[in-house]
Amino acid sequence: MSDKLIRAYKTKGGVMYKGLSEDVLSNPRINRLKGKIQLILTSPPFPLNRKKQYGNLQGDAYLEWLSNFAGIFKRLLTPTGSVVMEMGNAWQAGQPVMSTLALKALLNFLEKGGLYLCQQFICYNPARLPSPAQWVNVKRIRVKDSYTHVWWMSTSPYPKANNRNILKKYSNSMLKLLSDKKYNSGTRPSEHHIGKDSFLTNNAGAIPSNVLTISNTGSNDPYQKYCRANNLPFHPARMPMELAEFFIKFLTDSNDLVLDPFAGSNTTGAASEKLGRRWISIEPKQDYITGSRGRFFVKYNNSFK
Repeated sequence: MSDKLIRAYKTKGGVMYKGLSEDVLSNPRINRLKGKIQLILTSPPFPLNRKKQYGNLQGDAYLEWLSNFAGIFKRLLTPTGSVVMEMGNAWQAGQPVMSTLALKALLNFLEKGGLYLCQQFICYNPARLPSPAQWVNVKRIRVKDSYTHVWWMSTSPYPKANNRNILKKYSNSMLKLLSDKKYNSGTRPSEHHIGKDSFLTNNAGAIPSNVLTISNTGSNDPYQKYCRANNLPFHPARMPMELAEFFIKFLTDSNDLVLDPFAGSNTTGAASEKLGRRWISIEPKQDYITGSRGRFFVKYNNSFK
């Protein structure tokens, strides 16, 4: 096999390769990264009924396609590495019932890769447009689908992770509690016993939950400005920057290597660069690659190679 890779562009922190991920990841030059990638953060094409420009499979073809990456990912990860995969919901064609294909895909992926499921996250978008439109807007027999699943998997039950890196600001009531040093301790109806000083230690922030609320409604960020200025199409399924930053902070340290094999508009690469991580991204469509440059050209003033 040829060692030739098509490098679309390179920045100070990473590189974007053009091609199908199954081809790029099987290249001997990428195989040299075996055991060196700390985080694979990605949003693969969803198994939607309606065909999208970025390409998406359905049914058994989707199950086989996605599960084939499990072993590849595991070989590339460090012993403490993680895979974080965003997956949307799917619906049965022509019926107001949900498909279990996304869940089957997850289970197949875990089994084929011999991976551990560390935790499930929900990415909730309160501003998401109502869908599926036929059953929500027209027939009025379902409510709008406003979240995606984000699955955190790993090669070990104890991957690198530190929730101190993603603490949220304390609420006003918590700040008052810390100031007053008074708390209603004792046994709760659930039979949990809350100690006198259990919530009186200032830990510089609150531990976030596994429900991430991200509106993703921005319409004038550097990426979109760049695409408009250069008459380029927006990627229709862009990962929110806040989502990428959350997991990069949570699961990696400075200078760790992050991979996104289904890069799209390259949110993962841009977030990694911003946070001082090295990155590799892969995308087959030239328009999306060209548009993704805007995340770096405008924001970080990088010179591309």
